[in-house]
Amino acid sequence: MLEKIKLFLEDKKAEDVELIDVSGSEYFTDYVIVATTTSSKQTLALVDDVRTKAKELGANLLGSEVSEEWVVLDFGEFLVHLLSVEYRQKYKIEEFLQEFSSNKS
Repeated sequence: MLEKIKLFLEDKKAEDVELIDVSGSEYFTDYVIVATTTSSKQTLALVDDVRTKAKELGANLLGSEVSEEWVVLDFGEFLVHLLSVEYRQKYKIEEFLQEFSSNKS
């Protein structure tokens, strides 16, 4: 399912899509998908697209935080982060998540 969502985001023109495995670590979910969006319009469109695609694949959306710069979609076992170019550079979320990936219990 995660690879399908990753490929779906790439097909929808999200950039630098990464799937990060943090399972077995102290992080609160098992996987995180991080992608860059190029405009607020694309970001907001992808929110609906990802919700629909994940539902088709059997995942239920548990919660979300949506802004034009950063979206977090919580599906329980995995999160999807959609960030603007500026926010991805500023917050370097994949570097933060790699620490969990490297320090699995």
